[in-house]
Amino acid sequence: MQRMTAGPALLALPILILLGACAGPVADRAFQDIATQTEQQIGQRPVWIRDEKDEQAARQTLDRLLAKPVSADDAVQIALLNNRRLQGRLAELGIGAADLTASWRPANPGIGFSRLQRSGEVEIERSFSIDALSLIALPLRAGIEARQFERTKLQTAGEILTLAAQTKRAWYEAVAAEQTARYIESTRETASVQAELARRMYQAGNWGMLDYAREQLFYADATARLARSRMAAAAAREKLARLMGLWGDDLGFTLPGRLPVLPAKPREAGNIEAAAIAGRLDIKQAQAELDAVRKAYGLTNALRFVNVLETGFVRKSEEGRSDQVGYEIRLEIPIFDFGDAKATRAEQTWRQAVNRLTDSAVDARSAARETWLGYRTAYDLARHYQTEILPLRQKIGEEMVLRYNGMLVSVFDLLADAREQIADVTAALEAQRDFWIADTDLTFVTLAATNTGR
Repeated sequence: MQRMTAGPALLALPILILLGACAGPVADRAFQDIATQTEQQIGQRPVWIRDEKDEQAARQTLDRLLAKPVSADDAVQIALLNNRRLQGRLAELGIGAADLTASWRPANPGIGFSRLQRSGEVEIERSFSIDALSLIALPLRAGIEARQFERTKLQTAGEILTLAAQTKRAWYEAVAAEQTARYIESTRETASVQAELARRMYQAGNWGMLDYAREQLFYADATARLARSRMAAAAAREKLARLMGLWGDDLGFTLPGRLPVLPAKPREAGNIEAAAIAGRLDIKQAQAELDAVRKAYGLTNALRFVNVLETGFVRKSEEGRSDQVGYEIRLEIPIFDFGDAKATRAEQTWRQAVNRLTDSAVDARSAARETWLGYRTAYDLARHYQTEILPLRQKIGEEMVLRYNGMLVSVFDLLADAREQIADVTAALEAQRDFWIADTDLTFVTLAATNTGR
């Protein structure tokens, strides 16, 4: 007996196999789409390292970027080039492409052969069978897998944007931490001079124990501040290095000495909620998931009763007799499993996807409003320190020096003013850092989810 599919399904088989034969180009095209979109959004292009040639090119680019002080954009480019977690995520595109390729391939056919002997007669059966239902449902299943692949693309693009946001934020934190540590170090040197002066004045009998102890406490406190600031700078630098995927000799990279200056004007808010709804990749991902579930729900209902359907051409040969020809159909009968459980599960999965999409939209709107408020507040606060507090603090310091030279104030007043100046300068640096972090958040709030790991 021989079974084989007939008609258009058999003729379409070579075409389907040919369409599913090239997973590599599918992954390549997907990555190029993601890379182009990322470059349009943030001006940086990710790199997918897949062979030794790519490794060498990446190393050359990395050496060039690390040969000079690393800017914020340089840090993002290094992360998109060298972060191994991202490279692992990009491999998901290859896996998804392989799954998409497999979805276009029907189940392998089966071949059977048997030889029976009875009363000197030999009976031979030959069979060739293929699951006809898999051919019928092939376009539907391939469409579902294609939508799953699109979701993988969106997830990959979202992780790229998340890494870019994390890296840029970490760069501002690292630069601000190093700048603060250098300022604290200069104040400690001043405190050291003051402590030595206090010691001599105390030994000469010109100062009492209270004044002497105050200056020693100021010096001790400055030493503790310096240790904490150095630790904070080292931690911020390590965080940035992790995101950029650096280790070994590459850890000797340098950063600019100061944060960028504030822009003359803050950004306009515009319709930031609409921009978040239209641009956020997590919303697009939720939409793709909803569409995929909807299609899968329809397929489940269509096939809930038919689980196995095989058809084929039959040929039977017996010794001494002419061959018999015909056809054979096998169909499962839904006696025990009517498919109602699968249909219910699919419907509830669809409703779950609807609620997730709605929740993502609500979250995107709220995050956009909150991020804009944080950005504007951070800008106003940083500008207030630069235009109001620090200039006033400088005027007070200059006036105190004049009064001290005129013997109108004591050295204690002069030193007390120096202590207050430390707090104001440190707060101004923190405000400037917070503004640039808020600026980064505002850039990415309309592109990806805001959970970027501060």
